[in-house]
Amino acid sequence: MATTGDKRRAPRLHHEIPVSYRSVGSFLSDWATDISQGGLFINTRAPLPIGTPVRILIQLPGEPRAAELDGTVTRIATSPPGAGGDRGMAVQFTGVREERRAELERFVARLRRDLDEP
Repeated sequence: MATTGDKRRAPRLHHEIPVSYRSVGSFLSDWATDISQGGLFINTRAPLPIGTPVRILIQLPGEPRAAELDGTVTRIATSPPGAGGDRGMAVQFTGVREERRAELERFVARLRRDLDEP
């Protein structure tokens, strides 16, 4: 649920889903959480610097092939080992076609229903 000071533009769903992402010279796989139509948070011990462009490959259930989405790292989170906080990076999608944005919105809404989240 969004708080008063929350800058997020779209409701997020906390659900883990495998993602791959490509940036200059690297191709990595990790788990994404906090998925919305506008972006996601990737759990990783080696977040990329803020402002880094990335190409996200995400397999949405029910889709025949992985969706490719461009994004930019907007925030990094680092917690000391054992502190229990998130470690990773927030990626905001950029240049997403309206059709793809609608697919993401339907995916998040379907998961929210399936998981009985508000």
